[in-house]
Amino acid sequence: MIERKRALPSVTLARARTFFERWIGSFLTTDALQAIPQGLRYYVVGDIHGCADLLNQIQQQISADLIEHPIDQAIEVYLGDYIDRGPSSREVIENLASLPEDNRERICLMGNHESLLLNFLADPSVLNRWKQVGGLETLHSYGIERPTDETDATTVQSSLRAAMPPHHLHFFRTLKTMHLNHGHAFVHAGVRPGVPLDGQSEEDCLWIRNEFLDYIGSFGARIIHGHTPQDKVDVRPNRINIDTGAYITGKLTCARINAAGIQYLQTGKPNLD
Repeated sequence: MIERKRALPSVTLARARTFFERWIGSFLTTDALQAIPQGLRYYVVGDIHGCADLLNQIQQQISADLIEHPIDQAIEVYLGDYIDRGPSSREVIENLASLPEDNRERICLMGNHESLLLNFLADPSVLNRWKQVGGLETLHSYGIERPTDETDATTVQSSLRAAMPPHHLHFFRTLKTMHLNHGHAFVHAGVRPGVPLDGQSEEDCLWIRNEFLDYIGSFGARIIHGHTPQDKVDVRPNRINIDTGAYITGKLTCARINAAGIQYLQTGKPNLD
């Protein structure tokens, strides 16, 4: 008689997964932070989605933090999805396309919503898809009346091209898909497991979800991302999700990262956690 092996209880599997994640995390977290040189600090801001007021608040917190805790070099990194859903996409782009205070460096990455806007400017048939994810709010912020089902998409495309300042278009067209440095990879949505970070596709960087979110192994660097809104910052050994659904919750999150560790700034929370 063949004895059948019993499946491990789900509780046991969950404990094993937790242990494995912590074991990996003890190496990944330390290595990633040690890779950041002394005197450098990153301020990484999650999905803004047309909330210019929240962007202004978080930038004020960054400025206040730099006054209270001066450092040799500060780099702002914005993770994409600056437009759509919220009421002030144009104002957000005007802010980000300008030079930051104190001559600190600013890196702006592309999100899937910026990609949709660029696709619409190239192909008017993208309008219906863009409308479904908040594109109407962006059009309105540029002074374009809400198109009806009968409105010709080419007319809307021409109106947006005419309404958009040249430096806004330049901003959209020059967005990077990833910034990789100092043991961290900053990207909008995530990366595909098993693919080298310098070989990731734009599609995955802007759109990936489950294959990335469910992976518990090393990506080769600690990933700081947005794209998938959460009630609070989601900290994992191999990645940190700082999209806290600003346009719904009023909480825009900024990860403050240097060699000493990671803390968070958040609208409505003037002090670091």
